[in-house]
Amino acid sequence: MGYLRNKLQDVAALPADRPMGMPGAFYTSQEQFEHEARTVLRSGWHCLGREDEIPEMGDFFTAQLLNEPLLVVRGEDGIVRVMANVCRHRGMPLAEGRGNTKRFVCSYHAWTYGSDGALLRAPRMQNAGFDAKSCKLPTHKVRLWNGFIYVTLDPDEPDFQHPELDGLLAPYETGSFRLVHTAEEEWHTNWKCLVENFMEGYHLSVVHPRTLHGYTPTGLSRKLVTGDGYTSYAANYPDTIEPRGDGAPGLSEEERKRSTLFAKFPTQVASQAANLLVSLSIFPVHASLIRVKWTMSVYQDYLDWDTVQQRIALWEEVNREDREKLERMQVALASAHAVEGPLAGDDYEGTVRDFQAWLAARDAKLPTA
Repeated sequence: MGYLRNKLQDVAALPADRPMGMPGAFYTSQEQFEHEARTVLRSGWHCLGREDEIPEMGDFFTAQLLNEPLLVVRGEDGIVRVMANVCRHRGMPLAEGRGNTKRFVCSYHAWTYGSDGALLRAPRMQNAGFDAKSCKLPTHKVRLWNGFIYVTLDPDEPDFQHPELDGLLAPYETGSFRLVHTAEEEWHTNWKCLVENFMEGYHLSVVHPRTLHGYTPTGLSRKLVTGDGYTSYAANYPDTIEPRGDGAPGLSEEERKRSTLFAKFPTQVASQAANLLVSLSIFPVHASLIRVKWTMSVYQDYLDWDTVQQRIALWEEVNREDREKLERMQVALASAHAVEGPLAGDDYEGTVRDFQAWLAARDAKLPTA
């Protein structure tokens, strides 16, 4: 693993006109994955979904981030909380899936919690050492941004700030988009492979000749803003293609005629267009397995239901195409011949270089093994 940590620093320090990828072991080594799980993943801000997945008081959904079962709930006070989905008695999960409830009742011994995590009832607990106030569910740090819900497992991780990315998305009114679809899948690939794949336009015309090439050909990809914890690029539409709806009134013609793709490191990638917002949240399981939760949201009511269904079907196919390629690549990355190779120019794979630089900067702060 020391070799991979050093290699990451070397690759990130290469001149901008000589970018290189990382060797296959960076994506297949379980030891490397466990290092990332303890460090960059545990401390990072992770997108769990959209706020309007839980619009009403008592609405909740569950998630698993690394080794932490999470309970995402909108409390009776309207506040969104992310709590440990673990009963304080014997460790039983309190909820599964999604729903609405005023109380979370443990299915093992009926300990009952409020939507703020407070223990409300513990049948027959009369021991002198029992104190209900000390049995509140632990909570994790939460940040709401542009309609998304983020969590970090590190209580000391500072809040994120990225005014340039805020400015890039502001004309789209991202926070006002309305959820129309959510789905979860398992992909047999490394979490970093999906981040890199989604955030480079180099593969668009090759991997997606029927689904994306007509609207977002590789040759029109252009790098956009980057900064601490994020990167972005524009998948521009040809002049012969009409914009896909007007979207928010503040959008320029240029913004209407592109998909603005952005990544919030470590594990969220998204595509923002005038009327459509698609986000993928990546939940790493081990070196070669991830769970992917993807959501689709629309701007106001500009798209009719038939069109929405067509867009869902399109993105299902796009995701299938990407998953198929990444799963095949994951097998080949274990080869001794999967060494580092040159990357394409800034407009095509500069976002991969941004990801490398961020990972290297985070890793450099850690003690050397």
